[in-house]
Amino acid sequence: MELDPLVLSRIQFAFVVSFHAIFPVFTIGLASYIALLHGLFYKTENPAWERLAVFWTKVFAVVFGMGVVSGIVMSFQFGTNWSNFSQAAANFLGPVLSYEVVTAFFLEAAFLGVLLFGRGKVPQGVHLFAAIMVAIGTFISTFWILSANSWMHTPAGVEFSDNSFYVVSWMEAIFNPSFPYRFGHMALASFITGGFVVAGVSAWYLLKGRDLEANKRALSMCLWLLLFLTPAQALMGDFHGINTLEYQPTKVAAMEGNWETREGVPLLLFALPDQEAQQNRFEIGIPKLASLILTHDLDGEVPGLNEVAAEEQPPVALVFWSFRVMVGLGFLMIAVSLAGLVLRRGGRVYEHRAFLQLLRVMSVTPFIAVLAGWITTESGRAPWLVYGIMTHAEGLTPSLTGGMALFTLLGYIAVYGVVFYAGVYYLTRVVRNGMVPKDEELLVDDVERPKRPWSASHIPFDDDPAPAERS
Repeated sequence: MELDPLVLSRIQFAFVVSFHAIFPVFTIGLASYIALLHGLFYKTENPAWERLAVFWTKVFAVVFGMGVVSGIVMSFQFGTNWSNFSQAAANFLGPVLSYEVVTAFFLEAAFLGVLLFGRGKVPQGVHLFAAIMVAIGTFISTFWILSANSWMHTPAGVEFSDNSFYVVSWMEAIFNPSFPYRFGHMALASFITGGFVVAGVSAWYLLKGRDLEANKRALSMCLWLLLFLTPAQALMGDFHGINTLEYQPTKVAAMEGNWETREGVPLLLFALPDQEAQQNRFEIGIPKLASLILTHDLDGEVPGLNEVAAEEQPPVALVFWSFRVMVGLGFLMIAVSLAGLVLRRGGRVYEHRAFLQLLRVMSVTPFIAVLAGWITTESGRAPWLVYGIMTHAEGLTPSLTGGMALFTLLGYIAVYGVVFYAGVYYLTRVVRNGMVPKDEELLVDDVERPKRPWSASHIPFDDDPAPAERS
């Protein structure tokens, strides 16, 4: 059987991107949470905020490292698997990806060092500033990466000639039509992911009766955050969908499983898209609701997949179902956030064991939703690398063979499996060990304030000596 380098290259890039995406979507939100915790501690001097900041900084450091390791490979693949695309898009993507490294990654890396190792060595104000800079760095990185990715979906500000893209307007290229919606959607997803993970871990600690003061504070903060952000994400998704309908109507048609352009399109809750027959089987839907959502008109017209040739259609079943997984989990998150509001009365939210167990389970759902959304976005663009201009086949490296692509794919799977196992193993140990007991005294000088009963100027690990031995 002959191996297709195009199919294997797409699978390889999808695997690497999917593996990488779960880390930054968590660290972006978590970095802002850590900065907030340091700010609260700086203002109130309440040791509970400090204990939370120390604990989540350890988690952030591990996940950040895993994200860096998994992300480096993506840039290599542009040259090894997609050299035609890299050469054609270099005038835009080269500078944009370089800006991400110079303005964001260096900022994050430098101040993360201060955040991790500066306790007791720099004033508390400087330490707080480092936490804020790390959080800002994550958003700057998101800005450039999503600008580059959005440009591939809605190319603007460029001219294509002689198999190359030439930038004619940097503002239009960077702030391309889909960028604001993608950036907002990803930013909200990052905060929601961080919120559910912190809520899930805090719920587990409450079930175990560990550091009730700090974890009640953490859970309360996250539930308030999620109560507002989960509905806001649904609203942002509506804006994003309308933008996609304008610029990528074929993707929307695949998301809705709509084969013919028509008015009053139903919202399909279940269907089995048959791409070969160009129709759905076993449809269950709500009449006219898709038209209402997409056009804000019950009789609005929604484009069909038959507007383009079959070879220009994305994999409909994959896009159709990944979109429903994302939306379904989104509504589940809204429901859980509302349940948290109801249980606040009388403080039941901290004692309701079934709800706390549910939060533990919900801590993984944002990652699944993000991956489903990513599949919807990228698969829905197929067969285009740069929408409407360059296909995947045209961007592939000419000399790449199926055997080479398969070898590197298997190598990435093996290496990433080791990285993921090691990271999860260490994170599990961090969570099980929990926060440093609030009555433990860490003998480190404070250069700005009098020594507190508990100082976060040192991050304890499992092999730390006992307090008496440290003295």
